[in-house]
Amino acid sequence: MSVNTIALNRQMSHFDDHASVWLFGYGSIIFKADFPYLERRPAHIRGWARRFWQGSHDHRGTPDAPGRVVTLIAQEGAVCAGMAYLITPEVFAHLDHREKNGYLRLATPMFFDDGQQTEGLIYIAAEDNQAFAGPASESDIARQIAHAVGPSGRNSEYLLKLAQALRELEVDDDHVFAIERHLLQLDPQAAMLSSARRA
Repeated sequence: MSVNTIALNRQMSHFDDHASVWLFGYGSIIFKADFPYLERRPAHIRGWARRFWQGSHDHRGTPDAPGRVVTLIAQEGAVCAGMAYLITPEVFAHLDHREKNGYLRLATPMFFDDGQQTEGLIYIAAEDNQAFAGPASESDIARQIAHAVGPSGRNSEYLLKLAQALRELEVDDDHVFAIERHLLQLDPQAAMLSSARRA
């Protein structure tokens, strides 16, 4: 079931008095930054693991046949690497709409490769949101992704672009890459696209 979180996110005033804020991207924001930003740097956060456990009813699937996209799950000792963008608060309106299907803003410590640390913003779809798909085996997740298509395109494209972006960042993500391997076995067309992208 889809859920609209725009109104809830507009109530978050934590960064309202900031001229700029670091936004941490761990999913499609890594490879699709469709918003203005001042700076872009690889970064990571701690205590969170990237998982394809969120349903996508509005971007990579439909209400009748939802896809799966990533969210963050609290996990002690975990490190989640991604891309950080320095943005101005005016960008929140666009991001709130883009991430409206269950994602809420959260402030968290963010770490850069040079050792610097700052407080940043992330969007997380928590386990209690109505669009939460929950855990499943990587093969089952791949099967769902292989068949899902939404207004933003094929769910398989999302997975393949995320996997490629993580490789470019030299990030090893067992969960994402395992789903990718299963998908490539299920979907010959996706396998061809993946091969072409790496060539």
